[in-house]
Amino acid sequence: MDPVRNPYVPNAGASPPALPGRQASIDDFRNALGRARAGKTPKSLIPYGLRGVGKTVLLNRFTDDAANLGYLVAYVEVDDGGEFLRKLVAELRRILLILDTGEKINAFAKKAIRVLKSFVVKVNFGDLSAEIGVDPERGVADTGDLAVDLTSLLLAMGEAARAADTAVLIAIDELQYVYERDFEALIMALHRTTQKKLPVLAVATGLPQVIAVASSAKTYAERLFDFRLIGALSESDARAAIVGPAAEEGVEFDDDAIDRLYELSAGYPFFVQEWAYRTWNAAIVSPITRDVIDRIEPDVLEKLDEGFFRARYDRTSVQERRYLRAMAELGPGPYRSADVAKKVEQTLGRAAPTRDSLIKKGMIYSPNYGEIAFTVPLFDAFMRRIEPLP
Repeated sequence: MDPVRNPYVPNAGASPPALPGRQASIDDFRNALGRARAGKTPKSLIPYGLRGVGKTVLLNRFTDDAANLGYLVAYVEVDDGGEFLRKLVAELRRILLILDTGEKINAFAKKAIRVLKSFVVKVNFGDLSAEIGVDPERGVADTGDLAVDLTSLLLAMGEAARAADTAVLIAIDELQYVYERDFEALIMALHRTTQKKLPVLAVATGLPQVIAVASSAKTYAERLFDFRLIGALSESDARAAIVGPAAEEGVEFDDDAIDRLYELSAGYPFFVQEWAYRTWNAAIVSPITRDVIDRIEPDVLEKLDEGFFRARYDRTSVQERRYLRAMAELGPGPYRSADVAKKVEQTLGRAAPTRDSLIKKGMIYSPNYGEIAFTVPLFDAFMRRIEPLP
C-alpha cells in the first residue's frame, strides 16, 4: 500500500481518522460546554484510564469543540517536575490579556489582571510578575493561602469572561502529576466559580490514580467532577477504527487480519493505530491478509519495545525493574501487593518504598486496596521479553 495514503496515526496525542467508542463522551462534553456558557453549572470532566487509550486525543477534541463555541482555552500539560501552578498562571495571564479590550469588559479584565499580579507576587513567581505591568489588587489573592488566593483569581477571571460574553475552559493533561496541595486549591476555586454560576469549566485527563488523588484532596471532588473511565475499544469499535479509514482509501482487510490486529492490540487505541499503520505499509495488495501481520510481527514488537515501552522502562532503577518483572511473572494483573513482595523475596513493608516510587512515576497504580496494576497496557508481556528472570 502507498505509505503516503496510510490513514493510521500512531503518534502520541494525534487524532486518528475515526474515534469509535468515544462519541458519547464527546457529545456529553459538548453539552457541558453549552450549559456552562448558559450559566447552568455542569460538572467538570475527568476522563481517566491507562496509557494508550486516547485520553489526550479526547482532550484535544474537547478543546477544539470549546474553541469553536467561543471559549478561551487554558491548556496545561503537567509533568512530574511540579510546574503545574506556574504553567496555569501563564495560561490565565494570556487569557486575561485577550479579555483586556473594549469598554465595559475592560474594567473587569483590568481588575482580574491586577488580581493575577497579586497572586503571582504572593506565590513568588518573580519572572511572571515582571511581565504583568500593573499594580497588584490590594487585599485580593494576597493572603498566602493558596486555595483562597486561587479562588479569588478564578472568580475575577470568570467575571471578566462573563462581561465579555465568553467562557473559559481550563484543560489539564496528566493530572496525576499535580501536587495534592495545588489540586486541592484548584478544586476549591472551581467549586466557588460553580456556586457563582460563572462561565468557567475544567476538563482534565489522567491515569486511574486520579480518583484517589481527587478524593484525598477534597471530599466533594466526586460531586464537582464527572469521572469518566476511558478503556480499551470493544471488538466492534476496534474493527471500525481499522476498517473505516482503510475503506475511505479503497483498501480492505480480511476478517482473519482484523481478528489478529485486535488480538495483538488488545483493543487499546494506540496499539490499534500502530499495528494497522505497520500492516498497511507492509501490504502490497488489497484485501490485506493475516499473513502480512504474521510476517511483520517480530519487527513491530521490536519497534514497540524500543520506542513505546523502553521510554518508560529506562526511567526505572534496577530495584524497580526487579519489582516490575515480578509483577509480569504473575500474569496480566491486577496483582496483590503481598504476592509481588513475596516474588521479590521481601516483606510487604520492605517492598513498599519501591511500590510507592513506581506509583509516583506513573508506572503502576492501585485499582483497589492492597492491589497494584500496570498503567501501560501490555507492559507485562514487554517485561517478560526484555528482562530475564533473576
